[in-house]
Amino acid sequence: MARMASADIMCVGSKSVREKFTGMIRQQDVRATEIDKVDMHLSFRPGDIVRAMVLSLGDARAYYLSTAKNELGVVSAQSAAGATMIPISWIEMQCPQTGQIEQRKVAKVK
Repeated sequence: MARMASADIMCVGSKSVREKFTGMIRQQDVRATEIDKVDMHLSFRPGDIVRAMVLSLGDARAYYLSTAKNELGVVSAQSAAGATMIPISWIEMQCPQTGQIEQRKVAKVK
């Protein structure tokens, strides 16, 4: 969506969850700076695996999540060719097969 992204919560810390929980990443919770310049379609795509932290319980439908720290964001993404993309900067990932570059809110993996 233009102002938020929905996510299925698969893990809390290192433990996987048994039932399905839904989370929402709002536009203002994607980055710590330049919040007004965030484009949700360029930050996340369907199928991305994202590391986020829970901000609050949110509403009855979903938890509110944040990726506003350097270590939070997309940790794994698939390219259109089906390959696992490689992070090349804070905002870009590249397909190793085609060389195509796509924008994402990339997590700094430790």
